[in-house]
Parts: sequence; C-alpha cells; structure tokens
Amino acid sequence: MFNAILINKNEQGYQCELSQASEADLPDGDVEIAVQYSTLNYKDGLAITGASPVVRQFPMVPGIDLVGEVTESQSERFQKGDLVLLNGFGVGEVHWGGLAEKARLKSDWLINLPSAFSGVQAMAIGTAGYTAMLCVQALEKHGVMPESGDILVTGANGGVGSYAVRLLNKLGYRVVASTGRPEEHDYLTQLGASEIIDRATLSEPGRPLQKERWAGVVDCVGSHTLANACASTKYGGAVAACGLAQGMDFPASVAPFILRGVTLCGIDSVMRPLPDRESAWSRLAELLTAEDIDQIGKTISLDDVIPTAKALMEGKVRGRVVVKIQ
Repeated sequence: MFNAILINKNEQGYQCELSQASEADLPDGDVEIAVQYSTLNYKDGLAITGASPVVRQFPMVPGIDLVGEVTESQSERFQKGDLVLLNGFGVGEVHWGGLAEKARLKSDWLINLPSAFSGVQAMAIGTAGYTAMLCVQALEKHGVMPESGDILVTGANGGVGSYAVRLLNKLGYRVVASTGRPEEHDYLTQLGASEIIDRATLSEPGRPLQKERWAGVVDCVGSHTLANACASTKYGGAVAACGLAQGMDFPASVAPFILRGVTLCGIDSVMRPLPDRESAWSRLAELLTAEDIDQIGKTISLDDVIPTAKALMEGKVRGRVVVKIQ
C-alpha cells in the first residue's frame, strides 16, 4: 500500500481525498517509479476540485508532472536507479499520475531528468515552465526577436506566465505583463516585466482590429483576452496560445490574420513528441538559474494538496507549487 491523492465518482458524487492505494491497482506500464516530487498545475486543480470534467476514468490519481527514481523497468531506455521526468501524456486524466508515492508508466512518456536540475527544481519548472519554453520557441520560430518590439504575457502571475516573463526577459525581450492582481506587481517586476497592465484592458469584447502594439504574445487565458491580443498584434507578429483561464471560446475575427499576417500558434504540451520535449528542457537548462527557479516555486506536502488546489482555482496561488511526495 502507498499514499495517494485519489479521485472517485459514485452515487455519493465527486470525491477527492488523501488515501491509500494498492500496487495491484496501478495501471499498465513498463516502468515503475518511486515518485519523489510532483506539482499542482491548473489542470490538476480542475481535477481535484471537480471544477471541470478533465478526469475521464475513475478512480484516478491526479498529477500531470512527476520526478522519481526507476524501481523496475522492462524498457531498454531506462534502468533501475535512473531519475526520470514526466510531463503530460494524459497522466492524471486517463492514467494514474504523480500525486502518489508510486507510479507505473509507459517508457515512451519519460525522459531522463536533465543533469542541470535536481528533482525539486525540475518540478518547480514542471509543465508550466516547459510550456512557457515551447511558447518562446514558437515566437522565435516565427521571427519574433527582441528588436521586434514588446511581448505581451497574459495571466502573468500564474505558473506558465511567470516562467514566460522570466525566460523572455533573460533572452532580452521587453515584456508587458497582464494581471488582475495588483498585489503581484513587485513579483512580476522582479521576474523581469518592464510594464504591467490590468487584465481588464483585455478581457472585455473589443474591435476586430486595434492599434498595433505587440510583436508577440504568450497567452495563458483564451476567450476575449486572446481575441484582443490578436487584434492588437503588429503586422507579421505571432501569438502563442496555451491556456484557457478565462474560457475556451475565441470570439475573434479573421482580420488580424488576413490583413496583418498575424500567426496564431497553438501550443500543446500534453502530447508533444519527445524530441520537442528534450529541446525545450535543454533550453530551460541553459537559461534558468537556481535563483530563477526559487523565485517562482514553493514546496508543499501531499497533505496540503487538496486545500492548495482549492486556493489555486480561486486565483490565490502565484507561480509554481511543488509537492514533496516521499
């Protein structure tokens, strides 16, 4: 038996609790792992609180990220004692995830823990930092350089937003951070934001084309915010869309795309091929210092997961939350 956050759905309704699970209940996989650290992402918050039906099978262990030590392996890629890293691949939704002391996973989902990071540092980065890096790489791929102009980051006080601000700043971009939490201004300035705007300036319905302002955008919010960001992106600019904190809708027009040549880049981190993952983590290792990571992440225990998830969904958590499992 081992400790785990377990989600169930039955005649009593939707339930989530810290409980014990059996090794016999672990799902299929060719690698078994003693989990050392996991995280709390927005998707984990949705799963734990039941705010959105992201969990598709029950019972389920949430946790879309994990770092741990291989205890058994039937894969040629990994040996007992290896430290491995997981982000996404439907773990925590359709396959038991990282918020438990043990996991059994498919080797195709795993990469070796980058030598530049400890386990706790890798989880302080987690899917959020990895997604932010994918967004930055998408802007670079589409020719958005520091000299191109301002980069807008929406939902900037969240995990993805925080890392996007820091990474862009370290690469020499001028970053404008959008947030609805004025108390986070000092935090965002320390991360490298040159300017901070109220999210209300972007979150309401706007004109199909607006004054050109952004050379590029990292959007973690969706809905009207994404539509307004696209409408105010400069000719030839790029928008990396990776989140839906405001909503899944996109109430926009084609005007920015056919009149200004704006590119909308969809950023999926869940099913990304392994080479893309390894490239993103390699760039993260080049750019981030221990000080950067400590500034964005904090650590809690497995006992604290459920109340912290509720606070996360209420917008009361900034940056990254690492969960110490063992």
